[in-house]
Amino acid sequence: MELFCSHSLWVYLQVLLLLFLSNFVASKHIVKTLPGYDGELPFILETGYVGVGDLDQLQLFYYFVESERNPIRDPLLLWLTGGPGCSGFSGLVYEIGPLNYDYLSFNGSLPSFLNNEYSWTKIANIIFLDAPVGTGFSYSTTPEGYYTSDTESAISIYEFLRKWIADHPKFKYNPLYISGDSYSGMIVPQVTLEVAEGNRAGHKPYLNLQGYMLGNPVTDLHNDENSRIEYFHRVGLISDELYQDARLYCSGEYIAPNVSNADCMDTIQHIAECTLKVCDAQILEPKCSFASPKPQGLKWGNQFFDDPEIDIALSSQRLPDNWCRNENYVLSYIWANDESVQSALNIRNGTIDQWMRCNKTIAYTYNLLSTVIYHKQLIYGGYRGMVYSGDHDMLIPYTGTIVWIHSLNLSTVDDWRPWYVDGQIAGFTIKYAHTIGDGLVFNTVKGGGHTAPEYKPKECLAMVDRWLSYYIM
Repeated sequence: MELFCSHSLWVYLQVLLLLFLSNFVASKHIVKTLPGYDGELPFILETGYVGVGDLDQLQLFYYFVESERNPIRDPLLLWLTGGPGCSGFSGLVYEIGPLNYDYLSFNGSLPSFLNNEYSWTKIANIIFLDAPVGTGFSYSTTPEGYYTSDTESAISIYEFLRKWIADHPKFKYNPLYISGDSYSGMIVPQVTLEVAEGNRAGHKPYLNLQGYMLGNPVTDLHNDENSRIEYFHRVGLISDELYQDARLYCSGEYIAPNVSNADCMDTIQHIAECTLKVCDAQILEPKCSFASPKPQGLKWGNQFFDDPEIDIALSSQRLPDNWCRNENYVLSYIWANDESVQSALNIRNGTIDQWMRCNKTIAYTYNLLSTVIYHKQLIYGGYRGMVYSGDHDMLIPYTGTIVWIHSLNLSTVDDWRPWYVDGQIAGFTIKYAHTIGDGLVFNTVKGGGHTAPEYKPKECLAMVDRWLSYYIM
């Protein structure tokens, strides 16, 4: 009898747990006003959580902005900010979303917003996702849920997308594009292929996948980093002699050279000294003062995502000409950690300790070295692809991106030429194709940095509008 009661109690508790967790599968909230914005929002903003994984222990938070043009017909974009560990909110407020911070009026109190006239939500519906768990406001109900990897993150995001579409059936037939920039170059191709294979396997709901977009994407970790030497030379950061020495002594291997090769090591050290004080994300902008004071070689790091401490950024002792772009990101920390803001966004109390734009402490395993094969499968499978590079980015230079695109062995159908905005050259474009589908377009954004829309918003809006509309660049 006691055994039966104990078993019944256990079953009862399990049912209660499942009912409790089922409330977290998908919760959504329409946000009509935001602290820092004067009046009602002129666009539809929804925030919410979608539970994925075993018993929905991974609670992925999202911001969804409906297209301001025609939400029923316009494309649906899933936007993944890089990192890994950078919040979708960074993409929303610093890159392609409808709001920008008003930096000029900021006085240390709660930041205020301005409308972004070049928001991609002028032409598309966009889901800005906090992924993987531990990013932004996303959290796990179990300690184990915080451990993730390149491949596990992609699977979770695919599950999120299926559940989100099931909960938003009016967007089921919108053309779907998986998109993002920076480190999401390791995730977006995986998610896109997951969707494609899920559709073929008959998973429900069917997702109207058309293709993917990526900006300055990490694609092949070694080759992306290795391409910096050629980039440094092309933009005049190192001399012809130094470049030739690097090629001669290092035999094309700059990231993991033979340490016993003294000539190669000396050349790399010299190159590091020449480029140390150059801003990684946009070579023409000021270098952040809190950057490492000593050359650390040419290995790619997350320096771009190192936001200054708030007390440093707000110090009255700073000189105006010491500004660096990362200081803009401090406003997001002040705003997103405010209680009134989290209430407006409908954040669940006690689920995170502190919001960070880019959380570099997540328990993350980098278990994928390259996504080139995924690009090949997608393009050869008939899906559309667009890759763009801000040409002033030396974190993930366009020189390396061109190399892996060439390795796909696609035919050139529209050779390298300029593309224009308002009669001015906005960058250069080249189009490749396979025997089926629309193929792959590669664009440079002239003057753009690592997150190109942040630096060249007008040009990037024109670029994505043309591509989504099948117009010639």
